[in-house]
Amino acid sequence: QLQAFGGGLVQPGGSLRLSCTASGFIFSVNSMGWYRQAPGKQRVLVARITSSGSTNYADSVKGRFTISRDNAKNTVYLQMNSLKPEDTAVYHCNVYPTGPRTSWGQGTQVTVSS
Repeated sequence: QLQAFGGGLVQPGGSLRLSCTASGFIFSVNSMGWYRQAPGKQRVLVARITSSGSTNYADSVKGRFTISRDNAKNTVYLQMNSLKPEDTAVYHCNVYPTGPRTSWGQGTQVTVSS
């Protein structure tokens, strides 16, 4: 089970920090990802982190977003800075990679608007 929270309404240029707690599987050995789905679009991966902490980002968020994890707390974070209106989406965390049978939680809504 994955529960994401920390979203909200923020002005362009603002920051948010998302958190996601995991349960029901061995979190520490899994790569984790943050994904987002904008209205009318498919869900896409924006950042991922391996069990050892190596990270990778989509070009659209590189330099603005930072993914991190705390294995002791079974939690993955996404620090989002310099937010843009095009970052507006529902953000989900999940294992990486996902598959056709991967279940998804509700996610957390991020809205960037003035």
